[in-house]
Amino acid sequence: MQLTGAQIVIECLKEQGVDTVFGYPGGAILNVYDELYKHKNEIRHVLTSHEQGASHAADGYARSTGKVGVCLATSGPGATNLVTGIATAYMDSVPLVAITCNVGVPLLGKDSFQEIDIAGITMPITKHNFIVKDVKKLADTIRKAFEIAKKGRPGPVLVDIPKDVTAQTAEYQAKEPKVVPRDIKRITAEDLKTALDLIKEAEKPYIFVGGGAVISDASAELREFIDKLDAPVCDSLMGKGAFDGTDERYTGMLGMHGTKTSNYGVSECDLLIAIGVRFSDRVFGNAKKFASQAKILQLDVDPAEINKNIVVTASVIGDIKEILTRLNAKLEPMEHKEWMTHILEYKEKYPLTYAKEGLSGPYIVEKVYEMTKGEAIMVTEVGQHQMWAAQYYKYANPRTLLTSGGLGTMGYGLGAAIGAQVANPDKQVVNIAGDGCFRMNMNEVATAVREKLPLIQVVINNHVLGMVRQWQNLFYEARYSATVLNDSVDFVKLAEAMGATGIRVTTRDEFDIAFQKALDSKTPVVLDCIINCDDKVWPMVAPGAAINEVFCEEDLDKK
Repeated sequence: MQLTGAQIVIECLKEQGVDTVFGYPGGAILNVYDELYKHKNEIRHVLTSHEQGASHAADGYARSTGKVGVCLATSGPGATNLVTGIATAYMDSVPLVAITCNVGVPLLGKDSFQEIDIAGITMPITKHNFIVKDVKKLADTIRKAFEIAKKGRPGPVLVDIPKDVTAQTAEYQAKEPKVVPRDIKRITAEDLKTALDLIKEAEKPYIFVGGGAVISDASAELREFIDKLDAPVCDSLMGKGAFDGTDERYTGMLGMHGTKTSNYGVSECDLLIAIGVRFSDRVFGNAKKFASQAKILQLDVDPAEINKNIVVTASVIGDIKEILTRLNAKLEPMEHKEWMTHILEYKEKYPLTYAKEGLSGPYIVEKVYEMTKGEAIMVTEVGQHQMWAAQYYKYANPRTLLTSGGLGTMGYGLGAAIGAQVANPDKQVVNIAGDGCFRMNMNEVATAVREKLPLIQVVINNHVLGMVRQWQNLFYEARYSATVLNDSVDFVKLAEAMGATGIRVTTRDEFDIAFQKALDSKTPVVLDCIINCDDKVWPMVAPGAAINEVFCEEDLDKK
């Protein structure tokens, strides 16, 4: 049948099982929005306050479900406002399709009103992007975009469509979505044998879990692997929830703000098994000294990650779920009693601790964990509060911590929380923010109110840019350049002005009462939680130092 380009866009979204899109209309994309209006009972459109919020919302939708998130924007500034969200998704391997519309084909390259080469701009931060100048190619291009977004290591894909193409007609035939198989073509018997030999020879193995284990839905296989191997487990920020954070073998995060147990243990192990990790500089600290006593076995779907930042002894390249399935089939149960006892002694000796009096970030996160029974979807912005959320909330399941790990995007959290809450209406979504991050996209509170989303926005408010201030305090002789936010912004009044409930808390008791009220309200609530501006994230590894040089406040006091 003959359809317009705009109709083809909507039909292709329906083909792909898309039930929700996030976006903001404009002149160039009007034809698509007109068709979207006619299908509003089939595809929900969430109008965000800003296009960046739409891209983050699509990201949060994707991370929390494993499905492809979709965002829409018009030409020019509408498209460029998506860039930060697209880059965020790219760095964290999030499947996302961004559809933008541009000026008509005859106007391209002529500095037309609201014209921008968004395909050129986003080339370095997408898996692939397209500009569709022929309506006959539109349907197959959209289908290809979804396939690329899901295939192998997931990521964002952009499709840019000139406005005249959305008005032109072409023959359209519906197709079943292409099944994207798991990437197994590079898994070889030889690599598996090498991996098994390393595992069997190890007396002090340590397992390091990253976001790849979450993306591949490999939690069950990972649990079986760990049970068979009998080894301690640490994770990256992106790997939270792939392995149960309440399990005895779990030792916490690795790296700059990792636990002493994980940092010491990895530094002492004789085999580090890295599962779906990209060895970020925030993890390895000093590359030359990282896991210096260990052989390193890396399991990853992306061959580009092998030997990129850390040179490894051996690797298996392919889908994590499939690799672990094959290893489990050949791995006999092992026991490392002496090694596990040593690591458990570290856990007892070096627990995470914080001040027992006064309202603080760690207290807030622990209380949120307690009051949500560990069943919330936690979202964060970026900074101290992000690290506290990683350290003090116990993630027992995957896709329950949504955070910008690679790009470190301030302003990510509230949009992502909206996407997660739309996708998971029966779950409690909590966004943990600092006051600096909250300011960046706080206009999305209005979106949460309009959409009647019961998400809880916790602002850990220290009136400074906390993580930058922490570095200034420790490494820049307390020169607090441009990090003090001690102004008159009232987040409670701001929340109320946008139709949400706002509550300010300054004590532990006030927080307990306010958070319970937020849980009971089933409407958007903003909690403005005032803490001390000099609270810090501990433990810490200085930039460029070895991870076993991790220190706490008490260690500084001893010097």
